[in-house]
Order: sequence, then C-alpha cells, then structure tokens
Amino acid sequence: MHKYLLSVLLSAILVIVSVTGCGKSIKNENDTSITEASNELPSGNVSLRVWGADEDADLVNQIISSFTSQYAGQATFNITFEAHSEANCKDDILGDVINAPDVFTFADDQLMAFVASGVLKKVSNDSEISSRNLTAASEAASINGSLYAYPLTADNGYFLFYNKKYLSEEDVQTMDSLLAAANKAGKQVFMEMTSGWYMYSFFGNTDMEIGLNDDGISTYCNWNATYTDITGVDVAEAMIKIGTNPAFAATSNDGFTAGAADGTFVAGVSGVWDENAIKEAWGDDYAATKLPTYTVKGQQLQMSSYAGYKLVGVNSYSENASWAAKFADWMTNEQNQTLRFTMRGQGPSNTNASSSGEVGESKSIKALQEQAPYSSLQRVGGTYWGAATTFGEAMSAGNPSGKSLQVLLNEMVTEITGEESNGSLDESEAVEEVVEASTEASSGEDAATDASSEDIATDAASEETSEAASEANSGSSVN
Repeated sequence: MHKYLLSVLLSAILVIVSVTGCGKSIKNENDTSITEASNELPSGNVSLRVWGADEDADLVNQIISSFTSQYAGQATFNITFEAHSEANCKDDILGDVINAPDVFTFADDQLMAFVASGVLKKVSNDSEISSRNLTAASEAASINGSLYAYPLTADNGYFLFYNKKYLSEEDVQTMDSLLAAANKAGKQVFMEMTSGWYMYSFFGNTDMEIGLNDDGISTYCNWNATYTDITGVDVAEAMIKIGTNPAFAATSNDGFTAGAADGTFVAGVSGVWDENAIKEAWGDDYAATKLPTYTVKGQQLQMSSYAGYKLVGVNSYSENASWAAKFADWMTNEQNQTLRFTMRGQGPSNTNASSSGEVGESKSIKALQEQAPYSSLQRVGGTYWGAATTFGEAMSAGNPSGKSLQVLLNEMVTEITGEESNGSLDESEAVEEVVEASTEASSGEDAATDASSEDIATDAASEETSEAASEANSGSSVN
C-alpha cells in the first residue's frame, strides 16, 4: 500500500506539470466537497451540460424547464441535455474529464472509479440528501459512510412475478412448492440461471464471498469453498436439481414476457421493466413478491439478489459546480422522482415518492422492497460475467460434461479471480486478507479525501484508473 501511495504521489507531480502546460484551465476544488461554492450561488450566465439516457430526453427537459423557472432571476441559465449511454458513462468521462458534462446519471457500480479519479467529491448537504432517500440507495451512493452522489432510482433489482390463477401465496414461498404447483398445472417457472446477474441468487445468502479487490477492477471469490457451512458443491447440486426440473426454464427464445402471454410461464424472476407486459398478459391475476427460498444441504435458504441504483453525479471539474449541485439536488427531489416514475416507470429512491400515489400501488415496487433485505450491491469485475454464464449453463443443463462439480467450481473461480483455486481452507485465509485489504484501502481513500495533498494524488491517478476501469464490464449498467 505504501509503495502504491508513493507511486501515486510521483504520478501527481507529473500530472500537475502536464496540466500546467495545457491551454485550457481546469477548475477543481481541493477540499472534500463543494460546500463553500454551494452556499453562495453566483449570478450571471450559468451553462450546464447534463448527460442521461436517450429515453430520458423529454423527462430531463421538463426538469430543466422547472428548474430554470424555480430559480429565475438568480442567474441566466443555459442548461442542455445530451443523450448518452449510462453504461459507458464512466469510461467516457474518465477518458476526457475536461470535456465531460457538469451533471450525469450513472449506475452505482461505477461510483468507486469516479471517486478514485476525483471526478466526484463528497456531497455537501449529505445529511439532507440521505435522510430523504431509502437507506439502501444512500448506501449505494456512499463510500465509508460519505455520500458522493445523489440517489435517483431504486428499481434495478429482481423478484418473482406470478399468476394467481395457478399459484397461491403459499406456493410461491419455496422453490420446491412453486415448481410442484407449476408442474401440476402443466406450466413452467422462468429464471435466467445462465446469467451471472440472476445466478448470484443461489450464492449470495451463503457465507461464501464475492466482491471487488482494492483496485476496484479485479474480483475475489470463493464460491468453490469446501470449508464453509454451505459449500460450493452444495449450491451446485441444488442448482442442478432446480435446473433439470421439467417445470423450470432457464432460457426462452422469446423471453419471459412472451412466455407469460402465451401461457407457457406462470411465474418468473425479473424486474420492474417487465411489469406493464406482465399486467397485460395476466390482468387481475398478476402478482409479485420476493424471491422464494430454495433447498440446499437439506435446509431452506432465502434466495438473494443483486440490487442496482441509478445515481446523479456532479463533476467536480465543472466551472459551475455550485449550480450543478443545485440542479442535481432538484433533479432527484420527490417531485421529479415521482415524475420519472410517471413518464419512465422507474422506481424512486426518494422515501416519500416510493410510498405514495401510483408508486405506492405498484406491485413491483412492493416486491422489490420485500426483497431488499436479501439484496446486495453488485460489486464484481468484468471477468465475472463470462465465467458465471458458463457455470450457469452447465448447472441448468444438468452438468452434461460429466466433470465433478468441484472441478467446475474451481474453473469458474479461477477465471473470475485470475488465480488458480481449488476451494481449500488454506485459500480461505488469502480471501480474508483480500477482503480486509479492500476495506483498509477504501478507508485510506476516504481519509485521502479529507487532506488536500492526498486528494491531489487521488486526482492524479485518474488516468491510470480510467485505463484500467475500461477493461471491466458493468452488469447492472445493462440490466
């Protein structure tokens, strides 16, 4: 760690020299937030560029209009919306910070890279922002308890849709009873076991671990563990039993909603994005709830899930950082999160907005809230997705290769971590050390934000972070 900080400090000197030679000046506060700038909003001409998904154009333009009306007379605003992929937001901003937007929406799994590069600073009115949002959403926007972005949505997770015509509330409590009821009706239950996004459900609530190393890119994982209470083989056996059940479908040529419409599926694991199609397919029989439990090692274990959140970031290099922060605050308030649900169907992170009106009546939103205690933030590197797909395909097909399950697990973990692994107890100590190092590194990064000299070093490392970060894929950004 000391060698790493020394190298970063040396890099800082080189970066400072190179920036001094640039023809374009960059405004960057060396304090840990934009507190001073936010307390006094300057008058005059204020230009802001806002990045968001192409589908958000009408919505954001309405928000821009209401913002300029609200603060008319305090400044002359020129705020423009630019459609931009949220999935590529991190790479594009870190690749060209000088020309990056003032305000941007992004998936929460990109937060660490933005903070490490210095693009995001601590939110000045963090207590106010955190108090008006769901706890999990605020945690997704935070590092070590400090808020670095404004929570926007809390709907990128999954749960169980089911058809009440065929399934009772009791049927959907366990995977065993769910499949039995579907089989009795001559129907199927859909879950994309072949995707790492959903496959996490089987491992997430065990005492096995997966997460990002302190570089924010590579992944540690011990899903092949032989020493835990529930081992990797135990989970694999459970997955095969489910995957080979005739009432279970891990894939579908036409997708879950098409199968629900034609009567093939009477239940399925998906998210808010499918709510309207499922309501149309099943009408008054449409229902939603948390994921069921599943049988593993002779016991019932609650299925876990990944949860994703959209956040709004304020570029610390913005020439109008104080007004950018004010706009981000406005964009994510109760009124505009409710408007987002109305226009885009995206679930609010705002506590009041998520529990009232049409949002409060949404069965999908209620199901997400039921699943929330069993959800985790997605924090994995790009090597996870291909390895998880290969393993999920093998399990859903009943392990057609005939290899031992431990070997298949070892192969998956080795590909995910980039290190040879056999799931032994000796390796567990290494995993624990990695987790501890990751925690210490995060604490170090947070402490660095509190000291201006170390903050400069963090900013100087942005180019290195950008190059490395571009190698990682974002699962939640595309779900």
